[in-house]
Amino acid sequence: GPNGVRVEGHTDDVPIHTARYRSNWELSTTRATNVVAFLMERGVSPARLSASGYGEFHPRAPNDTDANRARNRRVDIVILNTDTSQREEPASR
Repeated sequence: GPNGVRVEGHTDDVPIHTARYRSNWELSTTRATNVVAFLMERGVSPARLSASGYGEFHPRAPNDTDANRARNRRVDIVILNTDTSQREEPASR
């Protein structure tokens, strides 16, 4: 079947604590689930999708400038190969 898709949310290292998000963990998982919803609205099968939040712990760049922090606030869409899908994803019922 078609490959699995893991949507990964990320943040910069600036702590967040607002009424909406208690932490960067919540912010990063919300970013990922929003993209999952976007993909489903456009016809991607939900059975192919997973969402992960990584907070600030997988930066692309040092969090030392505004521009670099902006690079770290992102969502990565990872297309899984068959072997990775079978290792990482729970078995279908």
